[in-house]
Amino acid sequence: MTSLQIIPMGPPGAGKGTQSRRIASKFDLTHIELGEILRSNKDMETPYGTPREYMEQGELVPDPVMNSLAEETISDADGFILDGYPRTQAQLDFLDEITTIDIVLHIDVSEEILVERLTGRRKCDNCGTTYHVEFNRPNTPGECDDCGGSLMQRDDDTPKTIRTRVRKYEKKTAEIIDLYQNRGSLVTIDGEQPPDAVWDDIHTAINAQK
Repeated sequence: MTSLQIIPMGPPGAGKGTQSRRIASKFDLTHIELGEILRSNKDMETPYGTPREYMEQGELVPDPVMNSLAEETISDADGFILDGYPRTQAQLDFLDEITTIDIVLHIDVSEEILVERLTGRRKCDNCGTTYHVEFNRPNTPGECDDCGGSLMQRDDDTPKTIRTRVRKYEKKTAEIIDLYQNRGSLVTIDGEQPPDAVWDDIHTAINAQK
């Protein structure tokens, strides 16, 4: 296999972004963060209005818009790890038409652990690097090790909003997880382990597909 096409799945705070970057580096894959691409294009005009209109209401951006963004980014990549897509049955069906996914990595973490992780999360306002007040502290408090930017807490990283986000995520993605499980392409990873142990399990799962 000359390239891999991987989908990571997991609720907010599962460590999906950190592990995705590590996977991309190790296996020489393009890391596609569709959520970030969408935010960068939130004011683009589409037949359905702008993505901003849906995002500000907390609603999913229409499938045709997401499908178009996904197809455009995937077409430029040989191997990739695709974060943030698919989120609906229609998106999964479209993805099936344009490519074949080798493995879906589902990082599983309990709600209580997610609340603990996310309330302590801090993100660089310049480069986006994520830290934690307990588990991943910067060398200088409040300052990014990589670029010197300021570390900020997201406004929605409170216990109440975190629980709401986790439950919304579970409701939205349960069907997608079940579909990939039934296909035999889903591997569930215990995301409550230390990050290096999570990585070891991910590395083993990916190597089994090569």
